[in-house]
Amino acid sequence: MFNQLSSGTKISITRSIKTAFEQYMAKISWDEEKYELQNFVQLWRTYINESASWFNNLDDQIKNDPKFHEELAVKINETIEKILSEPPTEEQMNEIDSLQKDLGTDYDYSCKVEAKFLLDKLQGMAKKN
Repeated sequence: MFNQLSSGTKISITRSIKTAFEQYMAKISWDEEKYELQNFVQLWRTYINESASWFNNLDDQIKNDPKFHEELAVKINETIEKILSEPPTEEQMNEIDSLQKDLGTDYDYSCKVEAKFLLDKLQGMAKKN
């Protein structure tokens, strides 16, 4: 059912998952112990209802189909796995290392999106100093 959607809709769904995941992880400051799938899914549902045009364009029959929800759950897991497995760039790592050295911090990070979050945090800390 998911695969029968237009490529544009599938891309929009993936983008909405990615955006909501980044927002959720930032909200919990990338603290893996605070991560709750239920909370993320709730944030994602709010996001798609308020900000995602693909959801409004999707037929109600598809929205209400349990098979679609199963396939959507698989897509959510695949998207999150992809996000978490994308390594930080060399540039991000160098900038984080430099900022942490200057600020005397030692934060860990493991993926590109988390590195972006940490860079924003460290840059904010540097501006305050």
